[in-house]
Amino acid sequence: MEEIEFILDSTKESMIGSIAHLEKEFLNIRAGKATPQMLGSVFVDYYGSQTPLSQVSNVSVPDARTITIQPYEKAMLHPIEKAIMIANIGFNPMNNGDVIIISVPALTEERRRDLVKQAKVEAEDAKIGIRNARKDANTDIKKLEKDGTSEDVCKTAEDDIQKLTDGFIRKVDEHLATKEAEIMKV
Repeated sequence: MEEIEFILDSTKESMIGSIAHLEKEFLNIRAGKATPQMLGSVFVDYYGSQTPLSQVSNVSVPDARTITIQPYEKAMLHPIEKAIMIANIGFNPMNNGDVIIISVPALTEERRRDLVKQAKVEAEDAKIGIRNARKDANTDIKKLEKDGTSEDVCKTAEDDIQKLTDGFIRKVDEHLATKEAEIMKV
């Protein structure tokens, strides 16, 4: 019985991990509103080492279409500007001598559809992760059954795994529906 509980717990942890990964990936899909996470992939050359932008500057969002970057050291203005251009994330930074200002362009209908497709791919990847966790758990349960665990206990465990899987697949679908609505909202 302890083995079955362990399998259920580890499967649930794996499925929670798939949802957490999906949420993280969804943060990187911009929905028209400016957020500091949009610059999460930008790394700046800070005295010879690649450092995340958030560690060398204060990134803020004064309004829905603007991101401002205030470097902790004024000498970092040009390296930050260069790093944003190198990151190739579609932004054109403007340096006014004190801060870097990025105007986030409005999304076109075509770009919104592309972002929805991207979100669907991420959601499907999460579902694949959840299904793989189910498959691994069912394989472990079959091994226990061969090793002498009762058939009823194993069947109940497989049913529990399936219920868990269905619940997490529903969560992925809910996250996708929310993200889709967020992206398509003008």
